[in-house]
Amino acid sequence: MKAVVKWLDNMTFVGESGSGHSIVMDGPPESGGANLGVRPMEMVLLGMGGCTAFDVVLILKKARQQITDCHVELSAERATEVPKVFTKIHAHYVVKGKDLDEKRVAKAVELTANKYCSVSIMLSSSVAITHDYEVIKDA
Repeated sequence: MKAVVKWLDNMTFVGESGSGHSIVMDGPPESGGANLGVRPMEMVLLGMGGCTAFDVVLILKKARQQITDCHVELSAERATEVPKVFTKIHAHYVVKGKDLDEKRVAKAVELTANKYCSVSIMLSSSVAITHDYEVIKDA
């Protein structure tokens, strides 16, 4: 896997993934940025959210669950001193669907946390990661 990050100006950078997708990163005005894109640490948190949500949806689809929506609400705490690494991350999954089996949702969340999501598993070696979920049943 490869990526390129190119400085544009001030504190604005554009990152291009090996698959050809780009994203703008920037800093806050107090650090010389113009607030034109996400912060790098936000990218890490978004990456974890994308990885784990992907897994949950895929696992539930394979289990033939009638999932209609899924999102993950992430909250993170950071160290107060440099380097301001994540110290805690909590992932709250909200899964919506028709006739969802709550045990299957719980299993999907457990599998992503402990087996499949490479981002959260990588981060878990230095960050306390917790998770919970809620199931919303379609009428």
